[in-house]
Amino acid sequence: MSVDIFGIDNRREKMRTDWLKAAEMEHLLAALMPHNRLALEIAMATGLRISDVLGLRADVLRERKDRRINLREMKTGKRKRITLPVELHRRALALAGRVYVFEHRTDWRKPRTRQAVYKDLKRVAKMFRLTGNIAPHSTRKIFAVDAYKRTGDLQKVQTLLNHSSAAVTALYAMADELAVRNFK
Repeated sequence: MSVDIFGIDNRREKMRTDWLKAAEMEHLLAALMPHNRLALEIAMATGLRISDVLGLRADVLRERKDRRINLREMKTGKRKRITLPVELHRRALALAGRVYVFEHRTDWRKPRTRQAVYKDLKRVAKMFRLTGNIAPHSTRKIFAVDAYKRTGDLQKVQTLLNHSSAAVTALYAMADELAVRNFK
């Protein structure tokens, strides 16, 4: 067991994904496989979890010319409405499979797995010699920090992320400040 000086189990703390600047993430994205890159770009632009991005159905994308998509989050079961940016919508349509936008490598009837995206991102982070815990969930923190800087409204960010807890939203929205403090 890993405990700090107060005897508190801190394994969970070490597993949390790290935040990095959007510009730094762009470098990583450039080295990813095309489908994984697009999935992470959509996650970064919408604040969706990677499992929700990978679960996007191709027919829904084709039907919605206005780029507004209603979905049910896999983790929480909560309803969410997103609007895909024009360029990401166009690219997703171009790569869309028969059933899912992001098809599984061996079975077109299933979506790509989040583990596949995770492994590709980890490979690239290692290639760039990044030591932090960079994972697909890092894109949600990038989204939250950008949304908070744009709006200055923590409650708005909480709504965008569909979080139940304002405290968790604060950790996401201020991840850039926390990263600077932990670095010192």
